[in-house]
Amino acid sequence: MKNLHRPFTLLIGAIALIVGSCTVPETNNPSIVAQPTTSATATNKELTPNSFKQVTVAKDLERPWGMAWLPDGAILITERVGRVKIFRNGSLEQIAIAEIPNLFVSGQAGLMDISLHPRFAQNNLVYLTYSSGNFQSNHTSILRAKFDGKALVEPQVIFEVKPSKSGNQHFGSRIVWLPDDTMLIAIGDGGNPPLQLDGELIRNQAQKLNSQLGKVLRLKDDGSIPSDNPFVKTASANPAIWSYGHRNIQGLFADPISKQVWSTEHGSRGGDELNLIEAGKNYGWPVVTFSQEYTGGKISKEVSRPNMVDPKLVWTPAIAPSGLLLYRGNIFPNWEGNLFAGGLVSKSVVRIKIEGNKTIVQETIPVGQRVRDVRQGKDGFIYILTDEQSGQLIRLEPM
Repeated sequence: MKNLHRPFTLLIGAIALIVGSCTVPETNNPSIVAQPTTSATATNKELTPNSFKQVTVAKDLERPWGMAWLPDGAILITERVGRVKIFRNGSLEQIAIAEIPNLFVSGQAGLMDISLHPRFAQNNLVYLTYSSGNFQSNHTSILRAKFDGKALVEPQVIFEVKPSKSGNQHFGSRIVWLPDDTMLIAIGDGGNPPLQLDGELIRNQAQKLNSQLGKVLRLKDDGSIPSDNPFVKTASANPAIWSYGHRNIQGLFADPISKQVWSTEHGSRGGDELNLIEAGKNYGWPVVTFSQEYTGGKISKEVSRPNMVDPKLVWTPAIAPSGLLLYRGNIFPNWEGNLFAGGLVSKSVVRIKIEGNKTIVQETIPVGQRVRDVRQGKDGFIYILTDEQSGQLIRLEPM
């Protein structure tokens, strides 16, 4: 539960962040001080300058969004404008992709995440999320295709989020896979005020179990709904829902070792959250939140309720988190089991250590560009994708 009724402890020097702007809008309020939940503390223990370096391995990516590793070590990278590129043997090339049905590119909308089927070596299946429709009516869709080594072929839309919405905000769109080969897909709440749906603010959809907006959904690999989803037998609830009460998750990671699912989601003028996601749980938005209205004032007077799950960490001012990794490798042995959260507004990557039920901010790694995605490569290095008109693929390497 979001139990923070006692006075908050200010985090003096907790996170040194660069305050900037984020498209459509994920801004922040520099007058608000970063605060933890009861289960989170923070420090600022920077590594020595020579412990690692940032190496730019690819440039000139137009608003890249997601990346996925092929068995041979090549990387498939999406660009929000609707392209897929491959980084292989030090070079970057565009690959052919059949037409993406009804692709909508505007603001935060476009081609977003990419993920390989867990049994890609046998079936060659690739999954992409994208916004479909137009400004007046759109939704997140999931496209499945096959990669034949040169092109993405046989495209098929296997799932479309309902209800449709207007505007160009809050599509969520991260995909992760669970051990049973089902997938989790993060879906945003639809957008900021004054955007409405059915006569009320669209963000209220996050609390409605008959809506897929503001949710994490769980699907089979063909887009159908697993029979053991938490709300399958709940009257009037949408059976695809795995968890609810989310604003806009753009960082999602399923750890195959601990079986835990972590997420980062955007707040509004602060109140970004790191959450541990569990089936059937309510994460509060917008009923309980640390966020502020973009026009000023609190969104809610409550930051906790007994039947809602507390975030493990809250960022105010906002970092605008996108991309999330739990490191499991031997290139950086001291980082084993640490979380790495990208930041669009902060233009950095935040390293977070997990100690029992506590999350401790260990350091902020300045990148100097909007960080859209953070992943571990097959080689054990950490890769960073920057969301710029001329974006970069950056690799962290030990010195």
